[in-house]
Order: sequence, then structure tokens, then C-alpha cells
Amino acid sequence: MDTADSTVKETAPTGSGGNRAPLYTSKMIFALILPLIGEQFLNILVGMADTVMVSGVGEQAVSAVSLVDSLNILLITLFAALATGGAVITSQYIGKGDREAAGESAKQLTWFSVIFSSCIAALAIIFNAPLLRLIFGKVEPAVMANEHTYFYITAASFPFLALYNADAALFRSVNKTRITLIISFLVNLMNIGGNALLIYGFKMGVAGAAFSTLAARAMGAVVSYVLLLHAKEQIHMVHPFRYKPDFGLLKKILHIGIPTGLESSLFQVGKLMLASLVSTFGTPSISGNAIGNSMASLSNIPGSAIGLGLVTIVGQCMGARQPDQAEKYTDRLLLMTFILMNLLDLALYIFAPQLAALYGLSDQSRDIAVWIMRSFTIAAIVFWPPAFTVPNVLRAAGDVRFTMTVAIGSMFIFRLGMAYFLAYTTDLGVKSCWIGMYTDWIVRAVLYFTRYKRGKWKKIRLV
Repeated sequence: MDTADSTVKETAPTGSGGNRAPLYTSKMIFALILPLIGEQFLNILVGMADTVMVSGVGEQAVSAVSLVDSLNILLITLFAALATGGAVITSQYIGKGDREAAGESAKQLTWFSVIFSSCIAALAIIFNAPLLRLIFGKVEPAVMANEHTYFYITAASFPFLALYNADAALFRSVNKTRITLIISFLVNLMNIGGNALLIYGFKMGVAGAAFSTLAARAMGAVVSYVLLLHAKEQIHMVHPFRYKPDFGLLKKILHIGIPTGLESSLFQVGKLMLASLVSTFGTPSISGNAIGNSMASLSNIPGSAIGLGLVTIVGQCMGARQPDQAEKYTDRLLLMTFILMNLLDLALYIFAPQLAALYGLSDQSRDIAVWIMRSFTIAAIVFWPPAFTVPNVLRAAGDVRFTMTVAIGSMFIFRLGMAYFLAYTTDLGVKSCWIGMYTDWIVRAVLYFTRYKRGKWKKIRLV
């Protein structure tokens, strides 16, 4: 699980942080993190609104969008992993003071992301029907018909989404999170407006939701790339429209991106297997699971946002050869994560019935959603931050093989193993999937936090 290879080498930490002024002041940290929290909240809130708007078409539409999105997320995580790799390398070059290399790594990231995602989109469109039949073959015919439509259209948005993810990660690497917040606001506003027009105005159902997503992602990609080209004082891409692969830089990016992508994609494969299991419990369970999952994700907003911010902070500290500063900022931000998530979890637990009622589903679906939200908040209060925020610190330092191994092993042994065991030996139904997930969290939390405190990640050098 060690990360020493031809790209990464381990050396003794140079500097404890005491011989150099702090790289981040409290004001700088809040300026970085607060827009990220706003952006994550906006994305979740609009995602919930999206589901509410689709629910007006019927439970079959909600189920179709939920199931296809579980497949889409599997593919989208590959683009996010590439963006993470590029952001880590760019952040470390910025911390090192090598502006030219930072600009070139940004160029390599954006071009490679578009090329790779275009190939994925083509495969998704070509193999639409057999792929959906393989994974969700037991769903009702009406649900499957909606799945085909939604998957065809949203797959076409992959290149735009990959470019936007890359651009957003690069803006975060130079502490420009307010820009990504503004772009995210515009993208989500366009998505909601498009849903209202196409779903309710033109009565296009799930096709309307999919076309709205496509248009919003295209707009976000264009706007973010144009702004990135004008951010020359932070990231200067020389001849941005002339691309020649730099295999040295791509190797560094992919050193982070490939393990992260394998980790994320296999994690999503596991979630997809669980979604397939959920689909066997009937439409009320599918709908209740979709709503509960959407609402429960509110709890993760602080941890997700702070995790993204830590990629930048730890990356720049490691590039500047200040690993002890990276640890100091991580401890501070991890405490903030616990405090904020506890406040959100308490509110979500109390108001779970009222939130579930917003979707207007059957009593059975609503009861399932409430159970999911309340059990989720209890587990998240303790285990989510060390299980999902801490590994971002390890990735930003280059300790990606360990995080990948733990994530994949815990997913398949504990999350899937427990879920399938309970599903086939008890009458818990969809609840078995969530109990398996909580078991997975506990294992991750223990292993990641132990690795972090031992400090081996502080000795890794990427650039």
C-alpha cells in the first residue's frame, strides 16, 4: 500500500511549519471553504428540487431517474477523479512556486478530460439498452422506458461535465472558490428553469429533465473555461487550443487520478449493485430510497466542501515542503466538519417527516425515506468525517494506493456483504442496504484516521 514508485518518492519532511510564515490565515481558509459549502448546498438543494419536479410525472419517473443517475454517477466519478489528480498536481506546483508547470498541468488536465469523457459518452450511447437491461432488468416496463430516454440524453452531457469538473478543480487549486460558486448557481438556475419549461410547459417528462441537464452542463463548461483562460495571474495556459500530450505531466496527474478513479468507480459499482438490489424490493422501496438518499445527502455538505478545500490546502502545503502545516490545517478543519455536520444532522433528524412529505409519495415510500434519513444522521454524526473527509488529505499528499485499497475492500466486504446477507436472511428489505453502508463507514473511519495520525503521508513527494 506504499506509494513509492517512479513518480512518487518518499523523503524526510523538510520544515515543520515553524520556520516559515503560515501559508493560510484563518481569513484565507474561510474565504476558501465558505463558497465551497455554499456550492455543495446549492447542488444538493437543486438536486432535491430536480427530483421534486420529476416526481410530478409519477413514481415511475422518479424511479427511472434515480436508477439511471446511480449509473451516471459511476461514469461521472471517473471525470471527478481526473479533476482531483489535476488539482493535486497543480496545487503542489503552485505551492512550490512553479507557475509555468502549474499552467501546463492545467492544460493537460482540461484536454485529456474532454477526450476521455467523449469516449465514455460514445460508449454509453451505443450500449444504452443492453447496459440498462443487464443492471436493471427486473424493473417495471414503464420505468425501463423512462430509463432509456434519460440515459441517452444525459450521456451526451458527459464531455461538458468533465470539462466543468476540471475547470472547477483548477479554480479551487488557486483558492478561487467564489468563482465556482457563482458558476454553480448559474448552472443550477438554468437547470431548474429548464425543468419547469420542459417538464411542465412542454410536457416532456423525463426527457425534459434530461435535456435541461444537458443544456445546463454545456453552459457551465463554456463559462468556466472562458473564465479560466482569463485567470492568467494564477494559471497561465500557453496556447490553450493547441494540444500536445505531455506524458510526464499526464503520468503525475494519472498517478493520482487512476487510483482515485478506480476507488471511486468501484465504489460506485458497489452502489450500483445495491441499487440493483433495491430495485428488487418494488417501486415504493425504490422511490423511498431515492428520496431518503437525496435528503440525507444534506448532512454531508460541510464534510464534502471541507474535503474539497483540503485538497487545495494540503496540496499547496506539500508542494511548499510544509507537511506539518498541512496537518495543523487538517486538524482544525476536521473539528469544524464535526461541529457543522452535527448541527445539520440534528435538524435533519427532527424534520425528517416534514421533508419527506414534500415529495407527495405514498405512505409506504414516505416511511422508508424517514427511516433512511434518521438512521443516516445518527451514523453520520460520528463516522462520516473520518471516513470521507480524512482520505482527501491522504490523496492530496499522494497516498492514493492506501485510500484505494481500503475503499474497495471495505465496500465489497462490508457494505455489499452485509447488505446482501441481511437482504436474503431477514425481512428488512431496503434497510439492509443502509445497515451495510453504516458498517462500511465504521471500517473506513478507523483505518483512514489511523493512517492519518501515523503521519506517513507527510513524507511523500509528488513534484
